[in-house]
Amino acid sequence: MRIGIDIGGTFTDFVTFDEESGSFHTYKVLSTPKNPAQAVFNGLEEIDSRESPFIIHGSTIATNALLERKGARTALISTQGFRDVIVIGRQVRTELYDFFAHRPEPLVPEALRLEIKERVDHQGNVVTPLDEDSIDDLCESLQDLNAESVAVCLLFSFAYPAHEQTITRFLREAGFFVSPSCEILPEFREYERASTTVINAYVSPVVDRYLHELEERLEAADFRMMQSNGGSIRASQIRKQAVRSILSGPAGGVVGAFHVGKLAGYENVIGFDMGGTSTDVSLCAGEIRITKEGEIDRFPIRIPMIDIHTVGSGGGSIAYVDVGGALRVGPQSAGADPGPVCYGLGGTKATVTDANLVLGRLMPDYFLEGRMSLDSQAAQAALEALAEQAGIMAQSDLSLSQTAALGVIQIVNAHMERALRVISVERGHDPKDFTLVSFGGAGGLHAAQLACALGIPRVLIPPTASTLSALGMLTADVIKDYVQTVMLAGITAIEKLEELVTPLVDQGVDELQQEGISKERITLHKELDIRYEGQGYELTVPLETEFAQNFHARHMKTYGHCAPDSPIEIVNVRLRAIGSVPRPPIPRASLGKDDPAEASLGQRPFVRTDGRVSPKPFYQGDQLKPGHSLRGPAIIVYKDTTVFLPLGDRASVDEYFNLIVEIGGEA
Repeated sequence: MRIGIDIGGTFTDFVTFDEESGSFHTYKVLSTPKNPAQAVFNGLEEIDSRESPFIIHGSTIATNALLERKGARTALISTQGFRDVIVIGRQVRTELYDFFAHRPEPLVPEALRLEIKERVDHQGNVVTPLDEDSIDDLCESLQDLNAESVAVCLLFSFAYPAHEQTITRFLREAGFFVSPSCEILPEFREYERASTTVINAYVSPVVDRYLHELEERLEAADFRMMQSNGGSIRASQIRKQAVRSILSGPAGGVVGAFHVGKLAGYENVIGFDMGGTSTDVSLCAGEIRITKEGEIDRFPIRIPMIDIHTVGSGGGSIAYVDVGGALRVGPQSAGADPGPVCYGLGGTKATVTDANLVLGRLMPDYFLEGRMSLDSQAAQAALEALAEQAGIMAQSDLSLSQTAALGVIQIVNAHMERALRVISVERGHDPKDFTLVSFGGAGGLHAAQLACALGIPRVLIPPTASTLSALGMLTADVIKDYVQTVMLAGITAIEKLEELVTPLVDQGVDELQQEGISKERITLHKELDIRYEGQGYELTVPLETEFAQNFHARHMKTYGHCAPDSPIEIVNVRLRAIGSVPRPPIPRASLGKDDPAEASLGQRPFVRTDGRVSPKPFYQGDQLKPGHSLRGPAIIVYKDTTVFLPLGDRASVDEYFNLIVEIGGEA
């Protein structure tokens, strides 16, 4: 039994695949924010597994610990004179004209930023030897300060890691959780390296305790975590380097979206993941895009991660009236506790889910296959109160609550449309060249309208849309990324570069084999970070004989110009080691008749995009077969998500049971 688990802000999703029978099963349970592990245990109780299962897990534990400032009490050890690097940062102003702009408070307070006497130059030569006798005094200071975790980040340690390794050995023997930068990120740029190392030290003890509880109670035969780079890794590794799981849940969704899109014949896809708390969007132009310049809450993180843009818009996003009297939606979310008003769990503030229910686009008696009924009257009362507070007048043919609900949907759609423009139009991509892959529990209710607004020609909604992130985890390869700063001239011989990357190759192959990956299933991608001399940023190209020509071409494609006669500089050598895993086969069937009558749930009134109310067809999505087609306006109800098909759009079911929506209606 293989199980993918994704913990979200409102629901925890499960996808199970039985290798013997080849059967899939998906379901959701309410998340338990006070103890996220409890939702995992609640969901696993529904599984009848005779053997210890294989589990891949994605979680926001590390992200939440960082955002909510609930990480470990962390200390930083730096070279003498450099303890304030994480405070000084870069000369970058995110708010140029705000006289009162301020940086986020550092994760390590001043009292916990300690120094040690040692010095290495930029070429790795020891200028001042490390005084090992002073490490004992350092340990005593850390104990007096009640430090739980320690980040060690010495100047130029990427060129000479011995001093960091010595300090780390002493501190670990003294019982501290230690994150040395030579293990986390042996790369130049002191601020980014220190920030990444500190974040790892800050969140790893929290993740370690969480995973310890899971492993102790689950007794899984193989327990893995999703990484931000789109690959999985053993949980024991994440416990030491939790910074690699910062975006583990959303990363699973991108992997799943690209996988189902590619199977359906669409390699250029935009992932649209709308859950209960937030919306994550990503763009894959033939491949999953990886960035090495991530940022969480304005803290830089230099590890490779999938390029994902997030906005605080989800089904649980709260609608409210601001001090100027304007209607707003999000980023505050009702989450799972108390959740939207219609859940009947104590929520009192109207949300996007309440708005969709009042508009008739959700079936209150068929939510989660009827396992959870929705309170329509409570949602109407909440939206009426919101309308009165905002001074909204009822439109013709609509009640006051429906008018307010329509406004809530228009506002949240505007937020998500802006996010989709950021990762497409603003980066030089034409949306009409892409297919929008919609997933997440709330995505289907908004995807067609967003696609129409952006000129995207079609939307693909997989049958596992609500749990696609968990499915993506089951299809994810084992991936490990390595980097080493080298700072060499662009005329360096290819043989020298191959020699420098060899230690990374040996390490990658060895660690993948320790993960249970056989040598024939290992693929190695050697890369170089290159820039023109004098530039501040690099571009990554494959390590091959024509690396210089490839860099100039990549520079032209990225920035619109290049300088082939200018000298270049090789900054880093990189290795991406990929261990391929067998992917669960997606159910497939041949195309049949196009009449969807057998899936009909009759007609019910709902509010269309033009504000009109009329009885329109509802369909049971799980009964739709390959070949079935239908026209909007219509509602397609799946067991864990709902799809709104506007007027003029046409939907058909392909051989993989995906709902393919051809856009022809109105936003």
